[in-house]
Amino acid sequence: MNRKQLIEQIKIKKSFLCVGLDTDIELIPKFLLDFEDPVLEFNKRIIDATHDLCVAYKPNSAFYESRGIAGWKSLIDTSNYIPDTCLGIIDAKRGDIGNTSSMYAKAFFDHAASGMNFDAITIAPYMGSDSVKPFLAFEDKWVILLALTSNEGGKDFQFIDTEHGRLFENVIQKANSWAGNDRMMYVVGATRAEEFLNIRKYAPDHFLLVPGVGTQGGSLQEVCKYGLSASCGLLVNSSRSIIFASSGEDFAERAREEAKKLQSEMSLILESIGF
Repeated sequence: MNRKQLIEQIKIKKSFLCVGLDTDIELIPKFLLDFEDPVLEFNKRIIDATHDLCVAYKPNSAFYESRGIAGWKSLIDTSNYIPDTCLGIIDAKRGDIGNTSSMYAKAFFDHAASGMNFDAITIAPYMGSDSVKPFLAFEDKWVILLALTSNEGGKDFQFIDTEHGRLFENVIQKANSWAGNDRMMYVVGATRAEEFLNIRKYAPDHFLLVPGVGTQGGSLQEVCKYGLSASCGLLVNSSRSIIFASSGEDFAERAREEAKKLQSEMSLILESIGF
């Protein structure tokens, strides 16, 4: 899914919601454990219930890798179940020397090699350009670079002053030279809403992937107040508050209800800016 197609889906669905598939087998409804692949069955039902309300899905690879071969199979099958009308993001936070990054890119982008064909991947920028560019070598794939995260430890490094501003601002400025807004996004935590104005100085029309709305306490209204761009420019992720809204057999219906609440709020916000 390219930038034009993503914007088109936002307009059609009146939504910039990303549903995080952080599927913990310990938390899914117990009746699903009778299925051959409980995690896949859970994900399929969540996707079936919400795909018309969101524009992206974001499995976090840790929840799948931790289960070994069975987890990898769940991830592969989930990636192939995400509909073409939704951006498929693998939240893997990779980043290594060039030849290793090439293999990571192949793992998540090359369907013929691995069975997975995600549209985008989250990347840690600490090792610089040669750890990022191998992912950009895959045509029409997105890199979503960690810029300003919502966790408490993010303050350890991200706010260090440099000659080009704080470190997270420096990361954005540098990464802008590696790819344009049609290939590069940035992760910006919802609990840092006051910083969105500063980020927009350096990335005025890039898409920002925004975790932290919902369980983590981020405010959708605050994020949109400071972060919306002329082309929307936001993918707001919600994971646990949607997918674990119920632990019973009605989990998919409850997930849809929670997703609908966010979609409805997003629809009004988009309408208010004439998008």
